[in-house]
Amino acid sequence: MGRILIVLIMFVTFAMEARQVEAQDQIRDLVVKIHAVHHTPDLLRPWSRNSPQQVKGSGVVIDGNRILTNAHVVRYASQIYVQPNQSARHLPARVDAITPSMDLAILKLDDESFFEKRGSLPLARELPRVKDNINVYGYPTGGTELSVTQGIVSRIEYTDYYYQAAGLRIQVDAALNFGNSGGPAVSDGKLVGLVFSLIQNAQNIGYLIPVEEIQLFLHDVADGVYDGKPQTHDLLQTVENDALRQRLGLPKGLGGVMVAQPYRDDPAYPLKEWDVITHIGGTPVDSDGKVAVRYDLRLSSSYLVQKFAENGLLPLTLYRDGKLVQVHLPVKSQRELVIPYLLNARPRYFIFGPFVFSQTTQDYLERLGQRTPAFSTFGRTPSLLFTRRYDRPAFDNEELVMVASPLFPHRITKGYDDPNRDVLSEVNGIQVKNLRHLVEVLRDTRDEQVSFKFANAGVLTHETMVFNRSDLVEATGKILEENGIRYPYSPDLRAVWESPPINGPKAAQITCCNPG
Repeated sequence: MGRILIVLIMFVTFAMEARQVEAQDQIRDLVVKIHAVHHTPDLLRPWSRNSPQQVKGSGVVIDGNRILTNAHVVRYASQIYVQPNQSARHLPARVDAITPSMDLAILKLDDESFFEKRGSLPLARELPRVKDNINVYGYPTGGTELSVTQGIVSRIEYTDYYYQAAGLRIQVDAALNFGNSGGPAVSDGKLVGLVFSLIQNAQNIGYLIPVEEIQLFLHDVADGVYDGKPQTHDLLQTVENDALRQRLGLPKGLGGVMVAQPYRDDPAYPLKEWDVITHIGGTPVDSDGKVAVRYDLRLSSSYLVQKFAENGLLPLTLYRDGKLVQVHLPVKSQRELVIPYLLNARPRYFIFGPFVFSQTTQDYLERLGQRTPAFSTFGRTPSLLFTRRYDRPAFDNEELVMVASPLFPHRITKGYDDPNRDVLSEVNGIQVKNLRHLVEVLRDTRDEQVSFKFANAGVLTHETMVFNRSDLVEATGKILEENGIRYPYSPDLRAVWESPPINGPKAAQITCCNPG
């Protein structure tokens, strides 16, 4: 009897192991290697791109004949190929949807026969728990074949991602390396997260984008457009301090977060300074700004925004002047910035004479790094690139137009200093509102001469530069030809420059060796 029991146990164990091996083999066939050629924009020379760079990552097949991966694996990619497991084939792919802020992207294949009889990896229905076991699949550096790494979930939190976005993040202690990006983390045969970053100089610490964030992304792009996650942009603080609670008149046991600075100060905005947000969507907020998601998990109260925001409005309960008040707060995916992020776009520019004018972006300032000008060329006036970096636009469609590159060498610049990285203020006495407006002003001007002024908050920061308009137009064509530049404008500005001016036909046209 004992021998029969032992044999039975061995048979059951063998059958279970066989099923696990079969399940792992099925998952392996759903994980692909991604080869991409990146052509990132040259932010200091916005008409051109950097040298092509080969990038490798991982991806996983999900429902709908789609491959899920990281945005940073395929962002600015001119070529993308998907290589199946245990195969030498390289299948052409294209980006179907992308969000650099949450580092997610969907790929589609030109030849969808790849998906036949392959299935897809199902998504888990809830967050894993700390100490849950996971397997991470991918193609890290150090080899060419698929790698499977075991680990455990060590932390779950709501934190910052990229470009002012925030979301859930899972920390794992699995060994992850470059190339693992976009690979699936699997538990019980289901996708629980996607690898998206690792901590350099730290052993066996990596991060996953949880399924909940992936599902939000997939739901968002179902209509073909990514709108972004709803977020609040008010400055909030906790109400743990006893003196602060006394100042607010908060009853004992009532938690929340205080509005230190509302995002907007107009009377119609529902939040006021000193308001305390006690509930978000009916869920109570602790005095340290946390909410209980389940018995074993507390997260920042900001997590509830993506749970309860609907049609751009977030239901809140406020404690104001000794009373509880119900309001609906408008929420947006991005904070309005006069110096925005490029995200997945390319820099906008306009070349006129020796100037390269461009919209100022956060990406440009990050590219400058420590060379970011804190002060203007003349005197010690703080640069607008420094003082307004995180400001909201002062009016609709406001942009900071700057000289993005050193002046092209040309005789008409004789005696002038280079206004590189200065913000353009006026053209012929007209205040420049944005890059499109600048193009319109230069297109429509009838003056024989064109003057450029650069300023910070109304203070002149550079000498006034005056040119004959005919010289500028002639110089533009020559500069484009000498530098092999096809167009003097980014694609969005072509129609603006070439459309008829308000005051009749142009006095002169920019011509070039490569009209296109």
